[in-house]
Amino acid sequence: MTTTPNSSRNIAVVGSGYMGGGIAQVLALGGARVALADVSAEVAQSNYDRLLAESDQFVADGLFPAGSTEILKQNLWAAKDIEEAVADADFIEEAVPEVIAIKHQTLARISAAARPDAIIGSNTSTISIAELSEPVTNPERFLGVHFSNPSPFIPGVEVIPHAGTSAATVGAVRDLVHAAGKQTAVVKDVTGFVLNRLQYALFHEAAQLVEQGIATAEDVDTLVRTTFGFRLPFFGPFAIADMAGLDVYNFCYRSLQSEFPERFATPKILSDLVEAGKLGTKSGAG
Repeated sequence: MTTTPNSSRNIAVVGSGYMGGGIAQVLALGGARVALADVSAEVAQSNYDRLLAESDQFVADGLFPAGSTEILKQNLWAAKDIEEAVADADFIEEAVPEVIAIKHQTLARISAAARPDAIIGSNTSTISIAELSEPVTNPERFLGVHFSNPSPFIPGVEVIPHAGTSAATVGAVRDLVHAAGKQTAVVKDVTGFVLNRLQYALFHEAAQLVEQGIATAEDVDTLVRTTFGFRLPFFGPFAIADMAGLDVYNFCYRSLQSEFPERFATPKILSDLVEAGKLGTKSGAG
């Protein structure tokens, strides 16, 4: 984790629960001055205190570097309200509950109180960024900036521009996230984006296996953790397919189709590569 005690960047995180609080920790430890806001000053202060206590525990457990809590005390503060938090912010991250009405109300307040050039991000996990942008003035400065829970320990962040987001906004947010020690992937504004499309596809199949009595939930979790899941920190699904052999994947799809013809229809991208003789690592192309 990046820990830098000094920075001129001013950031506000609106929503100080476990997601918002974790994001605030990440950005503050990355060197930004971060304001924390919530429905009241009392809630923001309570969560500020919780974040410091969590940091002490993480340091004790070896999960945060020594000195992290002191950096948080320097860089993180609890605002009395949204307006105070965002007034001088260069970047504002909205992290309130996944309810469109609540997000719209919050984004309207942020937009009204923030500088017109301040970038505004939403931590939504599935809601259309274009729809969320409706109450934001100058919507070219708005985009999705989707951290995963627990934010301090998950290195990847989805960056989701809508059709009107400027390239400068995307670039500035990527720089900001990278400065906090995270990695970014820019994806299009579709329902579920990429992370949750993949995550819920896996959960859906896992739930069906349990519902049909094929395996217990514990055994499904064990298989995921100890087989293909064990590779995932190092190789994504396309790299894994290249290593296995795209011809092998093509054959396995045909086998699955004998029982589930629609659910496991062979992806065109796979069949096209196999037809072209591009079989992954074994052929030098995939």
